[in-house]
Amino acid sequence: MSFQQGLSGLNATSKNLEVIGNNVANSNTFGAKASRAEFADMYANAMSGAGANSVGIGVSLASVSQQFTQGNITVTDSPMDLAINGGGFFQVTDGQNPALYSRNGQFKVDREGYIVNNDGLQLVGYPADATGVILPGNASALRLPTAGIEPAATSEIELEMNLDARMGVTAPTAGPAIDFGDPTTYNSATSISVYDALGQDVALTYYFQKAAANTWNVFVTANGTPINGTPAAPVASATLTFPATGGAPTAPVGPVSIDIPATTATNGSTTLPITGVQLDMDGARQYGAPFGVTNLSQNGYAPGQITGVSIESNGIVMARYSNGQNQPAGQIELATFRNPQGLQPLGGNVWARTSTSGDPIVGVPGEGNLGVLQAGALEESNVDLTGELVAMMTAQRVYQANAQTIRTQDQVLQTLVQLR
Repeated sequence: MSFQQGLSGLNATSKNLEVIGNNVANSNTFGAKASRAEFADMYANAMSGAGANSVGIGVSLASVSQQFTQGNITVTDSPMDLAINGGGFFQVTDGQNPALYSRNGQFKVDREGYIVNNDGLQLVGYPADATGVILPGNASALRLPTAGIEPAATSEIELEMNLDARMGVTAPTAGPAIDFGDPTTYNSATSISVYDALGQDVALTYYFQKAAANTWNVFVTANGTPINGTPAAPVASATLTFPATGGAPTAPVGPVSIDIPATTATNGSTTLPITGVQLDMDGARQYGAPFGVTNLSQNGYAPGQITGVSIESNGIVMARYSNGQNQPAGQIELATFRNPQGLQPLGGNVWARTSTSGDPIVGVPGEGNLGVLQAGALEESNVDLTGELVAMMTAQRVYQANAQTIRTQDQVLQTLVQLR
């Protein structure tokens, strides 16, 4: 008599309980994937093919297969937490060995500026140059910039407004073309700050003076000083001419180039000249409605220091600066595999590629069959705790049944031995 079948059943069921126990233990591990014990029957004559009525000799553990289904996504309070909604793995590295792969998006920034997980492994992605241009194809450990963003001098100004067609002519008939201290010599005014090459702000004020029907002079001062002419004899920087219907101006055609001279700021410093600034007033209109500015923008900015980081759904790591600017600091690269079940689990929420899994197929989030990222969220384990508890009870009964077959074999053997 053989105890092989019952013994193999005990061993297999014990392994099944180990798998179930590991699933239950990791039910709260972010990014963890449930495993399933898969079994195969055994026959002594399986190789020769003889014996149509042969009895099996038990069961064996064929494989422990991981189930890479999507886990639930839960929102967190950390902007560095990341969840992959769809396929793919994060790539992490220690800088020396081949990259490892993870679904756990609990990332932080270390003291050197690298984005790392709890084991200190660095997140892999594409770096960005000093101007924020992503450099694809050169994946490496992502590192946030420590230096501030450089200032940019203003080169374009866009002005969109309505000039009240009901206003009377205010251009003086004698003396200076305008007196900035006398509001009767102009109709309306508005202001905006522009920046020189050092990032120093310059207060530009625009004065709109009706010179004749459908004709408006535009005077500009920088920190109170006219940019054209002299303080005693200002000169208009542009003249707007409107059609009788008050639509888009017929002149000037396209942007007007203005030069802003060096000025003295309110704190006593001297600003640098800003030359060749393109002033776009194509959005100006002249209707019988009160003066109002609907858009006044320029493209310069002061220097700034990094104040925070946000990560977009396509994996771009966006650095936020104190001057209100945003600039890409890199882009996360994801990897996927033809056979993710062939990955080797190493613990610490990471897997290593094997010949069974195949080589990684890399790309940015949202590309191909790669999922998108959700910042401030984590992917929960895909373990079905209720199902695991039911499977545990079933495995317990199977273990008892296999133990019973050994007990019965023992009783039969004892009866045989006691024959006289």
